[in-house]
Amino acid sequence: MPDRTHDFGRYGAQGERGSQAAARVLDSLAGGITSPVTTRRGLSARLRYLTRSRSGHNAMRQAGITVTPRTLKAWLTGKQRPNKANLAKIDAAYWALRRRNVARYLLQRLNADGGTRVEIHPLDQSHVPTPRQRVMEYRRLNIRNWDAIIDAWARGDARTLDDAWIDQIVNLGSQWGKYEYVSSVGFAA
Repeated sequence: MPDRTHDFGRYGAQGERGSQAAARVLDSLAGGITSPVTTRRGLSARLRYLTRSRSGHNAMRQAGITVTPRTLKAWLTGKQRPNKANLAKIDAAYWALRRRNVARYLLQRLNADGGTRVEIHPLDQSHVPTPRQRVMEYRRLNIRNWDAIIDAWARGDARTLDDAWIDQIVNLGSQWGKYEYVSSVGFAA
């Protein structure tokens, strides 16, 4: 059984951790506000989403937004604009809350009917010298239990998400270490 990759990219391979690619796909499945937070529309939509509930206010507090109710009202009405640091915190709070809110739905969707098929596209070896290239092919895997992956993704815990992802790709067999880093991942969801 191969060990985890310790020196990725040493010979020119390009890609990203499979867990990062999976998180990006989960983010796209979660949907959400597509307008950037820097636009008036994007900022207004995020602030409305965050201020509708107690959990939204908690998400803002956890993201480090510590403004007075008066300032928050000025942001909501458009009379005042947050600085760059607060814009980034608002965006982070929005996505953290969005992930938590859709996690249960995604878990149900991905676990339904015996799991979801995942397509794993191998890393890019075009810059790796020929003697050091590995034979890698496109792989498919049916993940039947998404609980740990969705839980880590919803909490924004990258390390736990990576561990949960590795626990699943081990099912590829003895060559699973080749697919720790990938060019992309797709879900049949």
